[in-house]
Amino acid sequence: MSESIQITESGQAYLAELLSKQNVDDIAVRVFITQPGTPYAETCLAYCRPGEEEPSDEKLVLDKFNVFLDKNSVPFLEEAVVDFNADRMGGQLTIKAPNAKMPKVNADSPLEDRVNYILYSEINPGLAAHGGEIKLIQLTEEQVAVLQFGGGCQGCAAVDLTLKEGVERTLMERIPELAGIRDVTDHTDTTNAYY
Repeated sequence: MSESIQITESGQAYLAELLSKQNVDDIAVRVFITQPGTPYAETCLAYCRPGEEEPSDEKLVLDKFNVFLDKNSVPFLEEAVVDFNADRMGGQLTIKAPNAKMPKVNADSPLEDRVNYILYSEINPGLAAHGGEIKLIQLTEEQVAVLQFGGGCQGCAAVDLTLKEGVERTLMERIPELAGIRDVTDHTDTTNAYY
């Protein structure tokens, strides 16, 4: 039984109400992630009529309905939370899946996965506001992470500072085996810099 996803009481109540409006006996919810483990991962909830689930799905039995979890998505649904926030406009169902873009990593995971995990889970969300994104291009034999700064980071006057200060410190603290980081981007291209 997977402990991967949590559906709050308000989330369950909201989903149960939606399901009841479908007028299908034993209709369930199916949760899956498209392109899991990539920066383009999207977490999806869908109606699942009896027989529409996959034989390999994990079944989650809740009080009012069942949830089927796509087997390939399960590792990426760890710590995911489905919640319903009521407001004056009626409210909105939110799905937070912090590990959708990157599976949870541990000390035994390959160095590359651990660098990517920190980039996607901690560093890139902070750069997204500036349209920036950092990608790991390669790990050298000397364990130097070669990073590419994209979007608004490219040609940004503060990039050296940002690079040296924040990103390197974060990565080196989290992953002591890293020898350092290098930047492949040519910062003379200021076409879409953010100031």
